[in-house]
Amino acid sequence: MALSDTIRQMIKEIGEDPTREGLLKTPERVAQSLEFLTRGYHEDPKKVINGAVFTEDNKEMVLLRDVDFYSMCEHHLLPFFGKCHLAYIPNTKIIGLSKLARVVDLYSRRLQVQERLTKQIADTIQDALDPLGVAVVIEAEHLCMQMRGVEKQNSVAVTSALLGVFKNDPCTRGEFLDLIRHPLGKQG
Repeated sequence: MALSDTIRQMIKEIGEDPTREGLLKTPERVAQSLEFLTRGYHEDPKKVINGAVFTEDNKEMVLLRDVDFYSMCEHHLLPFFGKCHLAYIPNTKIIGLSKLARVVDLYSRRLQVQERLTKQIADTIQDALDPLGVAVVIEAEHLCMQMRGVEKQNSVAVTSALLGVFKNDPCTRGEFLDLIRHPLGKQG
């Protein structure tokens, strides 16, 4: 059974008429939308990184802040979205910055829970670079909490994954957290 046929049946099950003019093409549109929103299942992190790892004599923090992402809660099939902040401290390897954002996209474009998403991003950076440490913090709004259930519109979920020096060195962890809370030039 094609995904669009399943959507058509779902429309019937909720009490609507899938032959109504406004719903005629909805099953196909929803199927295309779901394929787009879950395209991360068809991507390989190694191919996304695609050799964009370079040898560099740098042991200072590399931080990418405010990476927008959109994902789908695996429990309710409703969106959650927000910002991902990620950092690593190179050992001998660095990665093209756009590849970090692509790793976020790859894992967020799957049915997810925020906790797993955070860990998958950190583990992929760790595996690709073998850095001294990796830190990932995700702040997200979940429509499954805002539209249904407890209906808390202003809630934000925050998850973190800290590896290596970010986990073991309070000063490094503190610098990372301070930089994501107070971007340079915006302290106060």
